[in-house]
Amino acid sequence: MSTASSLRRALHAEWTKVRTVAGNAWLVGGALVLMIGLSAAVSAAVECAPSGCSADPTRTALTGVVLGQAVVAILAVMVVSSEYGTGMIGVTFAAMPRRVAVLTAKALVLSGIVIATGVIAVLGSLLAGRLILAGNGFTAAHGNPAPSLGDFVTARAAVGTIVYLVLIGLLSLGIASIVRDAAAAIGLVLGLLFLFPVLAQVVSDPDWYRHLQQISPMIAGLAIEDTVKSGDAPIGPVAGLGVVAAWAAAAVLAGGLLVRRRDA
Repeated sequence: MSTASSLRRALHAEWTKVRTVAGNAWLVGGALVLMIGLSAAVSAAVECAPSGCSADPTRTALTGVVLGQAVVAILAVMVVSSEYGTGMIGVTFAAMPRRVAVLTAKALVLSGIVIATGVIAVLGSLLAGRLILAGNGFTAAHGNPAPSLGDFVTARAAVGTIVYLVLIGLLSLGIASIVRDAAAAIGLVLGLLFLFPVLAQVVSDPDWYRHLQQISPMIAGLAIEDTVKSGDAPIGPVAGLGVVAAWAAAAVLAGGLLVRRRDA
């Protein structure tokens, strides 16, 4: 059987698995509620004084991604670890011996789901932010208008945030392929996302503080949401997304190597 044919079969099988597990639909719904709901709540709590605004309106409107990414990570882990937990991974590999094709199919199906979820969440968050922030003083007259997809920097932040969520999903899938256990994989992913910001806050050396921010998947990755230039930003928007891509690529490659070499 050709590689293309194996991949098509694997894609069909993985899509069937994902859409028939009820818990996955709840995770997708939870991610949407968290991202849009938290973004709206934060937007409602931020006001722009007549003298000027210090908050980045686009980043404020996308605040929900900070928590929503955790649900995306859990979904990605379960796409892999649930089969290891039930022992069904042996059946999967028996039916489709090309293990790399199976992992590739899982990554493609997951990416499609995260893209669809991310588009809805990002557009919903920006719409809520635009409506709410405009009433809180974020106007052109104050020099900091509410976010609009008509602005290049806001559109870049929107697309970049969706890409960021996909990369977090792939990073999580890679880690789940490495450790196989769901609880351990979720703990590692969430620790990787949220531990660096905590470590950065307790480091007194300014150079180490900046370096920790630059290699942190979350801090570096979410720099893509910055639309207001800041001289003390630890990393640029595109470079920050590159950091997350490097983390995700390393995890997926390591996971693929281990899936191919070890027993199911």
